Amino acid sequence: MHKGKVILTCAITGNLTKPDQTPHLPITPAQIVDSALEAAEAGAAVVHIHVRDPETGRPSMELDHYAQVVEGLRKARPDLILNLTTGPGGRFVPSDEDPKIAAPGTTLMAPEKRVGHIAALKPEIATLDLNTMNSGGEVVINTPRNVRRMAKVIRDAGVMPEIELFDSGDIAFMKDLLSDGTLAGPVLCSFVLGVKYGFQPSPETVLYARNMLPAGARFTAIGIGRAAFPMVAQSFLAGGHARVGLEDGVYLSRGELAPSNAALVTKARRIIEDLGGTLASTAEARALLSLPQMVQS
Repeated sequence: MHKGKVILTCAITGNLTKPDQTPHLPITPAQIVDSALEAAEAGAAVVHIHVRDPETGRPSMELDHYAQVVEGLRKARPDLILNLTTGPGGRFVPSDEDPKIAAPGTTLMAPEKRVGHIAALKPEIATLDLNTMNSGGEVVINTPRNVRRMAKVIRDAGVMPEIELFDSGDIAFMKDLLSDGTLAGPVLCSFVLGVKYGFQPSPETVLYARNMLPAGARFTAIGIGRAAFPMVAQSFLAGGHARVGLEDGVYLSRGELAPSNAALVTKARRIIEDLGGTLASTAEARALLSLPQMVQS
């Protein structure tokens, strides 16, 4: 059972959720800001941010889009903890004729380009994915050398990395990064459960992954799709924090689309409180993560 306050993160729009899955997905920087502020009002202490092309709704890595979101949120809620993704830019699609040649859909790019917005905008937290794995019919590649290059930029920017773990091998990799000084403990990490070829969502998986963590690690078990709310409960019961959002799942209940990120946060809050937990405020979350305190405007 969780002994302290629970930090609830809301993942606002993500990379893979498509606008045709739900009409409620925030697309433009202004929509992302509004949705994040609503999620914060509902109880999220952290908002996890991806951005999109306002014209097409497709994932984007444009610095200007990130800057608009960060500036909007910092102006409205300077106390809110901002967590920016560095996940995009790792996908490789081998061509049929010559697999070493990239086919359309490949986003693989230099590690420093994947974290350029972190160096420029200096959020409190940036995710750092350790997975090299099959993803749909393609592959995501995060080699040890490239992860170390990304980690250096994040560290030099004074930003806290949140380590994204998609399978047990990623935890072994994280331990190597801690032992060689690439990462400093106590580490903040997430288990991503429910991606088809990674960790599968179950109580056993969460406990297995938790028990592999180094001493002092803070963790969140994130459920994808139908696993979103069960993993809120399971993460709490295993001593972890929690995350929901339209990045992870678009349904509030079976067959009922969530009308907003705030609605997902409200349900997650109810689950945690019904189990005897209490959500951390932004100030409490900052204290738990050793982040500087900011005053709400």
